[in-house]
Amino acid sequence: MKVAILDDYQNVAQYFADWENSNCEIKVFNEPFENEEHAIENIKDFEALLLMRERTPISKKVINACSKLKIICTGGMRNKAIDLDSAKAKGIKVCGTEMNSNSTAELAWTLILGLTRNLKQETENMFQGYWQTTLGTELKGKVLGLAGLGKQGTQVANIGKAFGMEVIAWSENLKMADAQAKGVLAVSKEDLLTRSDIISIHLVLSDRTRNLFRYEDLSKMKSTSYIIKTSRGPIINENDLIKILEEEKIAGAGLDVYDIEPLPENHKLRFLQNALLLPHLGYVTKENYFLMYSQMAENLKEFMNGSPIRELE
Repeated sequence: MKVAILDDYQNVAQYFADWENSNCEIKVFNEPFENEEHAIENIKDFEALLLMRERTPISKKVINACSKLKIICTGGMRNKAIDLDSAKAKGIKVCGTEMNSNSTAELAWTLILGLTRNLKQETENMFQGYWQTTLGTELKGKVLGLAGLGKQGTQVANIGKAFGMEVIAWSENLKMADAQAKGVLAVSKEDLLTRSDIISIHLVLSDRTRNLFRYEDLSKMKSTSYIIKTSRGPIINENDLIKILEEEKIAGAGLDVYDIEPLPENHKLRFLQNALLLPHLGYVTKENYFLMYSQMAENLKEFMNGSPIRELE
């Protein structure tokens, strides 16, 4: 079987699974495709596509152009970048893998601590020969607001409580009893915005959550507050967030996800001093890569044996 491993940016897929004994002809793509046409040009002759999360959209047009395609494997058991209906219509199997949810929750705290203790400025200043140039902010007694209280939101909440923070949460489907069982106070969206010293977003991207936070929402936040985004880029309207940061209406933003990824070199966010930016590292850990690539190899093996596993609905 002719297999394409897409978007292996760090060139590490070879180390996390036994590809040599897979009986497959494997080609690894380390760079993102420029556009849909560029993707089609490179992958149209492959029988299997192995995707690292949602880095390359597999649209109806791509699926129709890949006439030899038999199976798509993605990291995780959900991938909004795959047109599942088109794949099923073509008889293409789509399989996923397990993922560790804790890695993203841990990274959210990297951004929170990085912002509140000014690590970006202090690290840069240390290399310039300076010493103690900013004043940090303590977390104890502050209000941590969570948009979403699922697996990741709950982990972030537990760490916040360990720091001695008051934790509140909001989502359209959050029930007061469920929040209370986790030691979290369920509030309205308005209260989340006005009361929180730190807001961390842990929602799934959907038509309902796209552009959920716009300028009028962000402008309700405290001038001393921070917003953290490790879920999906378009949940916050990116242009509105840039405007809020440029006007210094809030203290800062910690971002790991963006509307366009990789983030263009000349993107405005890269030039804002009150933005702490990471290159979508939430799931990028050795443990997660081993889990995803090893299970992709297992998915291929079982598919070739006629017994596909971990199929996406």
